[in-house]
Amino acid sequence: MRSGARLRRWVARARLSSLRTTFTVSFAAVAAAVTVLVGFLSYDAAARLVRVDQQTVFEGVVQDLLDEVRHSALTPADFATADADGGPRDELIRPSGTVVQVLGPDASVVDRGHPPLPVGADDRRIAAARPAGQLVEHRDVDVGDGMYRVATVSLGDGRGAVQIAQEFSDTEDLLRELQQRTVLLVGAVVIAAGLFGWWLARRITSRLVRLAGAAEDVARTGRLGIQVPVAGYDEVARLGRSFDRMLGRLAQSEEDQRRLVQDAGHELRTPLTSLRTNISMLRRIDELPPAARGELVADLAQESRELTDLVNELVDLAAGQSDREPLQRVALADIAEDVAVAARRRTGRAVTVRVSGDTVVDGRPGALQRALSNLVDNAAKFDRGGGEPIDIVVTGVGMPVAGNGAGVGSGAAVRVEVLDRGPGIAEEDLDRVFDRFYRAPDARSLPGSGLGLSIVREVAAAHGGDPFARRREGGGSAIGFTVGRGGGGED
Repeated sequence: MRSGARLRRWVARARLSSLRTTFTVSFAAVAAAVTVLVGFLSYDAAARLVRVDQQTVFEGVVQDLLDEVRHSALTPADFATADADGGPRDELIRPSGTVVQVLGPDASVVDRGHPPLPVGADDRRIAAARPAGQLVEHRDVDVGDGMYRVATVSLGDGRGAVQIAQEFSDTEDLLRELQQRTVLLVGAVVIAAGLFGWWLARRITSRLVRLAGAAEDVARTGRLGIQVPVAGYDEVARLGRSFDRMLGRLAQSEEDQRRLVQDAGHELRTPLTSLRTNISMLRRIDELPPAARGELVADLAQESRELTDLVNELVDLAAGQSDREPLQRVALADIAEDVAVAARRRTGRAVTVRVSGDTVVDGRPGALQRALSNLVDNAAKFDRGGGEPIDIVVTGVGMPVAGNGAGVGSGAAVRVEVLDRGPGIAEEDLDRVFDRFYRAPDARSLPGSGLGLSIVREVAAAHGGDPFARRREGGGSAIGFTVGRGGGGED
């Protein structure tokens, strides 16, 4: 058993850990995807801008050279490096730091560039060309340790040509370094996002871990009074509060069940003991005088009736029958009339009904009728004189009733009370008459289970109201209940 419990706890922790891992991986994955996308787009945009800008500058230098040689008869000497006043060569070098190399008529190198540029067949042809401004371009030329763009422009009349070159390997190296830094930045962001996601997931799931621990403790020990950790106002906090309320309701239900079993066991002992005694006397019934026989049979019938009533009320109370009855619009005045008719037929007593105001409510008619019948039966039991009728007073207060946990809807608040002229209730018993199995000292000799008024309290609570009891002026009692919070217990 212990190994099974440890296994269940390990599985629960593994599930929570997997949830934490899922949070962490998901957060890191989203951060990585966003960072990679942003980094790729940024690098691509930067690379395009740099390459286009570099190409544009080089094309501008080539175009300037073409314009110059077409409009002026220039010779290789005009592009000499030793020109102190600054000549065409300086104008080519200054804008973009290009490499300039001058070729003679036979394509020989008159002024070598730094680094020296290669001279191919096309370059020799251009150097010997008659028209000025003929152009040949070479891309991706390997010069020394770098890659260059090379353009050769003819000077015309076979006077030679000028080669200009632009290195782009440095730019590619720069872009490659930028790419590497972007990758490193993406990696750093992913790691940071993973750490932050782990911290955030731990912060989020820590309360779930505590809540799961509380649930495991309840399942393991069966104790419903365990304190549930609740903090914050988010969904996890709402779950914790709901779980705490659920445990409270279960604990209260368990306590009510325990008390009901204890009280029921105590109350059942008396009629069962009396029945066993009378049954043992049945073995010698032939030896008893006729009067004793009749008394024995009457006592058996009385005890069996009381035991039947007690069991029926216990079943109704334990099963919560009123909670399963559907809600509907009911008029308490009509229920009171039905109860009065049944009470007159059952007890032979005069029962009157007085109604004022709107008595229509949303309620469970069976439960309300049972509660009102219990009040009338209680009044008939104690008011044995029969000099005055038993009064049922139903008063509509007219205040709206909000819905409650029992599911009762809106309607008029109604106050119901039953008036009798019996001995009344002692002051010290007024606060206890609705307790289960409680019977006042003066009533212990009378038949009854002590559950009738407790059922009245349950029905009133299920309909958003309260029971009440008071002594009447001139003798007797006024006992009743309210449906909704609009009624009161005092005149």
